[in-house]
Amino acid sequence: MGRCTMRYFFSLLTPVMVLATCVTGLAQSRLNIGSTPSPEEIKAMDGLVGPAGKELPPGSGTAAAGAKIYLQKCAFCHGRNLEGNRDLGPRLVAQSPNLYSYPFATSLWTYINRSMPANKPGSLTADEVYALSAFVLYRNEIVQESDVLDAKTLPKIQMPNRDGFHPAVPVWPESAETKRIAGEYVKPGTR
Repeated sequence: MGRCTMRYFFSLLTPVMVLATCVTGLAQSRLNIGSTPSPEEIKAMDGLVGPAGKELPPGSGTAAAGAKIYLQKCAFCHGRNLEGNRDLGPRLVAQSPNLYSYPFATSLWTYINRSMPANKPGSLTADEVYALSAFVLYRNEIVQESDVLDAKTLPKIQMPNRDGFHPAVPVWPESAETKRIAGEYVKPGTR
């Protein structure tokens, strides 16, 4: 390589290296790529709830409370009247195929708790999740507007397509993992 070619090569290489360093730093600080999740972030993603609802946390909510939360945190993607937005979020009312894919109300609660809102999943409090569940179920005529949903009432709700699944009542595994998630003591080293 001639001197001119080498000089040209290094004049291009330097800006590329600087840019790569900046992009890496930006990704780590702004997007949290490569960072260790905090205990709160891990807990938000660790919320398996079975059909019986034994793993549900304390809290409660009504459709009226859920309507207010929905307008603040959900309407942008799912529409003001739960009609959905083709590009952002599915409809949640009028025999929504999404709602009918849940055999148990605890499944709906778990999905909202772990995945919503889409821009900050796992950020809702237990009371907000109960209220939003109540609102969606009320708008689909599954519960009454005045019904209070909590850890005792939510598992008792009969979902419209509950019997459309096989087995109709799944066997919820009693493993060390489900006990750990439920907050029960698990002897270290057991599976």
